[in-house]
Amino acid sequence: MFKFIGAIIGFFFLGKNFFGAFIGFLVGSFIDNVTVIRSKITGAGGNADDVFKYYQQRSSAGNSDFATMLIALSAAVMRADGKVIKAELDFVKSFFSQQFGPNFSVAHLQTLKRFVEGGEIPLEQICNDIKLRTQVEVRIQLLHYLFGIAKADGHVSEVEIQIIQRIANLMGVPQSDFESLKNMFYRDTNSDYKVLGIESTATEEEIKKAYRQMAIRYHPDKVAAMGDEYQKGAQEKFQKIQEAYENIKKQRGIN
Repeated sequence: MFKFIGAIIGFFFLGKNFFGAFIGFLVGSFIDNVTVIRSKITGAGGNADDVFKYYQQRSSAGNSDFATMLIALSAAVMRADGKVIKAELDFVKSFFSQQFGPNFSVAHLQTLKRFVEGGEIPLEQICNDIKLRTQVEVRIQLLHYLFGIAKADGHVSEVEIQIIQRIANLMGVPQSDFESLKNMFYRDTNSDYKVLGIESTATEEEIKKAYRQMAIRYHPDKVAAMGDEYQKGAQEKFQKIQEAYENIKKQRGIN
């Protein structure tokens, strides 16, 4: 638009000739290009279709696709309760900095800003993409990371649990695994039992069996091929299982 306005202004104010119109056209074209580039970088606002198209463009950009998926899910949890706080942003930045090292850049933060400020995030496609590309152990560890975002302010809200539950369902994570993870971050009187995936009425043998099964299922070696931050999260999750087992043993007087 500005290139045509510039051409008209140049024609009348620079001697009413072709040269003036040409100079105005160049200046206007420059303004048009800057406007387009700025809108692509900032990406503030936008409707659901805009964000969906943006995800499709980013997720087809070679090696950056999985990072884009993680950023999109991070944004979904960050904005679940209607506000994005500094503690959540710091948690996400720390994770990506550790996970991607020198490859973590301002571009990642701009992508996060796009999803946080944009329209509805296409969770169905993102979760389906992740489900097709990863094993269930990786998806479970991803949920652990998302719960970490929710707990960054010291409290996991109901709406944050709901969005993570939806993500878990879409990624095909078993409900028992979701409940175990949830109770590592959202505690109640029976949380230790729920972490092990059993009822508080379980027998001593059932408790020991559940612990052995969970210790195998959540062992950090399951995500050994992933980055340092995933390994850190896996170690924390494994420690929570051990703590839950020790708490129950102490309560029950089990040797």
